[in-house]
Amino acid sequence: MAAEGLTLVSPIGAGPTPPAPWHVVGLPRQSKPFTRFTVAEIDGQRALRVEADHAYGNLVHPLPLVAAGVLAWRWRVDEPIAGADLRRRGGDDTALKVCALFALPDSQLPFLERQWLRFAEARAGEHVPTATLCYVWDASAIPHDTVLHNAFTHRVRFIVVHGTPRRWTEERHDLAADFLRAFGDEARTVPPLEGLLIGADSDNTRSHSVAWLDGLDMPAR
Repeated sequence: MAAEGLTLVSPIGAGPTPPAPWHVVGLPRQSKPFTRFTVAEIDGQRALRVEADHAYGNLVHPLPLVAAGVLAWRWRVDEPIAGADLRRRGGDDTALKVCALFALPDSQLPFLERQWLRFAEARAGEHVPTATLCYVWDASAIPHDTVLHNAFTHRVRFIVVHGTPRRWTEERHDLAADFLRAFGDEARTVPPLEGLLIGADSDNTRSHSVAWLDGLDMPAR
């Protein structure tokens, strides 16, 4: 369930793959392998298994425009990406990330960013969020809670969350407060939320990763 009566469908359904409206989205005209999202058993319970083998892909849940609140989940990474470094393009991979997609008005974007979005949407043939905030599981030297811009686009920004391999950790984050931390250079108010995303990629480092997630929820404050 989600706050304010909004229903968030769990990615862990009765079948072997996440139920609708969850769906996998890749890069425009993607030729590389897609990240695999399956439902499997671990520690005696079902959870979402996320595996990236030289791959890229996101699992997306669209939402009607809604005010951003709290987002909670638990996750673990069994096989991290040793060469990951979110500060550079060659290391821009992650074994697991949870992202909030915000509908930031185009008018608040710099001119070149608006042009990039139009180009990206034309190539993808679908809507591209104007502001994506990702909580990224990371075990590198980057300090916990660091805010970073994606190495390829300013439309995606990261908050680094430290984790210990093969250990479950519980997460609970204030999306509105974190949006202003990450996108405060472009916005003074928090735009509505239009979707959620679970992702992993290992294409830049040409590596392999395995991670798990469950308990994704948008509880009332």
